[in-house]
Amino acid sequence: MASFSSKKVFKAKGEPVSALEESVAKALMELEITSKEMSAELRDLYFLSAKEVEAPGGKQALIVFVPFRQHKKFQKLQSRLIRELEKKFNGKHVVLVAQRTILSPNFSRSHPGQLRPRSRTLTAVHSAVLEDIVYPTQIVGRRTRFRADGTRLLKVYLDPKDVKEVDYKLKTFSAVYSKLTNKNVEFLFPSSE
Repeated sequence: MASFSSKKVFKAKGEPVSALEESVAKALMELEITSKEMSAELRDLYFLSAKEVEAPGGKQALIVFVPFRQHKKFQKLQSRLIRELEKKFNGKHVVLVAQRTILSPNFSRSHPGQLRPRSRTLTAVHSAVLEDIVYPTQIVGRRTRFRADGTRLLKVYLDPKDVKEVDYKLKTFSAVYSKLTNKNVEFLFPSSE
């Protein structure tokens, strides 16, 4: 079964597949076989890597990195897929993030005559990661708070209609974003005043 489920995880040549990635691949294969409504969509999908992050309250969060080209296909079934994966991993919060490339500001030196695409800048990639983490909930506002000690805190306001679905995951979202980007973020819902 291990070799059969390994087609769900795609690694660069020579990179070993970790035990966590093997278990995620196995869970995706089981979903493809057992779930009638998701089997056709899951057949061609695979992921690149997976890692665990310590979330507040002693919980674990599972980050699954998917290829950027398949990200839109994953988003079509993301809410159902996350629900099923969370059941299989004993209530661990699961987050799907597209694998994106950040190009250095020195890109034009190594590639004369070419401009660095805006989508490959650090700011654009971090913004896209933020949207991936909270998907399918929409971000309705962002504020950056500069503290007296020089640190920054990004406050992200989420769509209030999704309070019931994601309220219990806000601390996990913060931990995942902090782990991926090394930036502090606080997720809130706008107050209805």
